[in-house]
Amino acid sequence: MPDKRKHRGAHPADHDLFGPRWLPALQAAAADLRWHLDAGYAPKSSLMVVGDRFDLRERQRVAVQRATCATAQARARAARRTWAAPEVLWIDGFNVLITLEAAMGGGVLLYGQDGALRDMASMHGSWRKVEETLPAAELIGEALSRLGIGSARWLFDRPVSNSGRLRGLMEALAARRGWAWSVELVDDPDPLLKAVEGVVATADSAILDACHAYFDLARVVVESCVPRPWVLNLQAPPPEPRQS
Repeated sequence: MPDKRKHRGAHPADHDLFGPRWLPALQAAAADLRWHLDAGYAPKSSLMVVGDRFDLRERQRVAVQRATCATAQARARAARRTWAAPEVLWIDGFNVLITLEAAMGGGVLLYGQDGALRDMASMHGSWRKVEETLPAAELIGEALSRLGIGSARWLFDRPVSNSGRLRGLMEALAARRGWAWSVELVDDPDPLLKAVEGVVATADSAILDACHAYFDLARVVVESCVPRPWVLNLQAPPPEPRQS
């Protein structure tokens, strides 16, 4: 069935699944999952155990998984984070853009235990332009200029459908606004961003675990430019040690 969505917003069930009555359970589940990861248990089986313990629905489990990492990972990522705007910023294109689209469309965002801001949107080999796409790109570009970031190198996944169309859209926007952007399509941005000696913008966990330094661009733009974003804070402290 073709994707006919006009917004990168909330799932119809999100207002129930992520409403105030669920927040304590989600925070406790995130803390419990971190305990399992710290103890060396496998992520997949740990999520199943924790999800069953707190009677979480599938989408809630996804949120807890996306927001949670081991304590050592959180500390290592924090050591790589920089709040100083670099002169050149390498941007994980879909990761950052979709987070802004989701924020502007009223979708659920997550503060993870590593401090990064993530969205709940899913993209499986296909991207579709929504009403928030251009406004989100505009907000990002204006924030880059305001922060004094001299140039941005956007990397988008070539295999994702419509990535070429998005590249043209981003290049046209940059030319119209006089922004120093390069927009590249690559087969897989992850290994390139992991190896960059400069600063990258992403919330992708695998990249955060390997990159030289990262700047949480999506978080900066959402917090400064998006009125009343829907953000769940799952940065709960870990539980007391216990037997699993």
